[in-house]
Amino acid sequence: MATVETIVAAPEERRDRHLKDNRPVIDARKVAVTFKVENGTVEAVKDVSFQLYRGETIAIVGESGSGKSVTARTVMGLLSKRATIASHSRIEYDGRDVLKFSKRERRALRGDRISMIFQEPMSSLNPVYTIGSQIIEAIRAHRRMSRRAAAARALELLQHVQIPDPEARLYQYPHQLSGGQRQRVMIAMALANDPDVLIADEPTTALDVTVQAQILNLIRKLQQELGMAVILITHDLTVVRQFSDYVYVMQLGEVKEHNTTEALFANPQHAYTRRLLASEPTGAAKPLPDNAPIVLDGRNVRVSFMLKKGGFFKPELKELVAVDSLSLNLRRHETLGLVGESGSGKTTFGQALIRLINTDAGEIFFDGEPIHGKDRKGMRPLRSKIQIVFQDPFASLNPRMSIGQIIEEGLIVNGIGENRKDRLARVEDALLSAGMPANILSRFPHEFSGGQRQRIAIARAIALEPEFILLDEPTSALDLSVQAQIIELLRKLQDERGLSYLFISHDLKVVRALCHRVVVMQHGKIVEEGPVNEILSNPKTAYTERLVRAAFEVAA
Repeated sequence: MATVETIVAAPEERRDRHLKDNRPVIDARKVAVTFKVENGTVEAVKDVSFQLYRGETIAIVGESGSGKSVTARTVMGLLSKRATIASHSRIEYDGRDVLKFSKRERRALRGDRISMIFQEPMSSLNPVYTIGSQIIEAIRAHRRMSRRAAAARALELLQHVQIPDPEARLYQYPHQLSGGQRQRVMIAMALANDPDVLIADEPTTALDVTVQAQILNLIRKLQQELGMAVILITHDLTVVRQFSDYVYVMQLGEVKEHNTTEALFANPQHAYTRRLLASEPTGAAKPLPDNAPIVLDGRNVRVSFMLKKGGFFKPELKELVAVDSLSLNLRRHETLGLVGESGSGKTTFGQALIRLINTDAGEIFFDGEPIHGKDRKGMRPLRSKIQIVFQDPFASLNPRMSIGQIIEEGLIVNGIGENRKDRLARVEDALLSAGMPANILSRFPHEFSGGQRQRIAIARAIALEPEFILLDEPTSALDLSVQAQIIELLRKLQDERGLSYLFISHDLKVVRALCHRVVVMQHGKIVEEGPVNEILSNPKTAYTERLVRAAFEVAA
């Protein structure tokens, strides 16, 4: 069998080349990238070749760390100083090798003719500028246009990507938007100058299933109108099957297989491709004991924010009720799913329950102890028992600290571990438990892929041996095979340590595999709740039915 796999090597030319009568808009040949690291070099991309034609979508798929994003950043000219591109590599855009462009030429090309949507919007948007000013800057960097005309175009773009209340969003800052809304802002900026090529690096990672379909349909519509070509980098095979024309499968920096989407899904040749296609979240949560005590109890919790509308001189304040007097309880050993569209209030509710943000009203009890009146200092003794894994790992991992320092910091602050040797043993154990090697302690967050960073964030949380973990989209940045590993890891940790999870997600396939119960949120309210199988198999509201249909039938 091994011999067969060796024979099926991925050729440089596409398998459908004979059907094309025009030149590719991007023709990449033998792209190889190495990175300098502490103990030598890492081959991130090894002689990758691909072709992209106008008006089509190619998908580059593979596990975290397979080299997908590095390949895209090489096209864009956005690699770090540690990176070296092999001299034999070529990336032709309209017949010209962009690797030979000057910095000025690359800058003129980037964001104008070739645009990119990044995986983590919070690390791509400037936190000190409003959404409107950032979109206006993206437009005016490449177009001679008045600020007023650019502002009108910015509003039009926000309407295009279906952000609710787009006029108000122009004056807001990135931290005031949900993860999904921030991702839509990134898409608006990328489309600002009607590019020839759009590189979408996990463009729907932070989006719920219904908006995911809307965004991908929007990209497809713009593609048809403008003749735009799209490189879709994703680990979501459901999306690949529905939206791409041609697929490249990468593993460990190499293209293992490529073919038309239809042919690849119908008859995958490489063992790795077959394994990827077979990876789907499976299983179900183990039944809870009847006498399991309540760990977290929220009663009539309310959270609101004041939004500013209008201009600088005539601002209008409007109250947004993000969490509208909601109640929820979680038992020991239980996983409770909190689902709903972007902006439904899931994350706000979760963070309010563990006192990361203030509430307007309501009571919250942890292990029977009232915590709704506690300030930051009062909550400190409980922080080792209550942990959180955030949606965007890059924003939550300190870029100036090594992985070892990041995980050990929590142990030092909470007085866990007898000495440094004991703490390092705990750090290494946590990394191994989260599926990461223990020899990465001296490396930094930017040296890892999005999925690897998410596993580091999980390792940091479990190192403190908590009783309760708030998991805010913990698998959104992970490919399917690693998702399955993380689900197994969370189950194992729950069994061994009696952990309780509040699992915030828009991925209903993962929710079905991991959760005991599910709570469905919309516009700050709970619309439905109950056992996970009952809610997903027999939804009572049209909203839940729409979520379920988008999650499970999108690949049909």
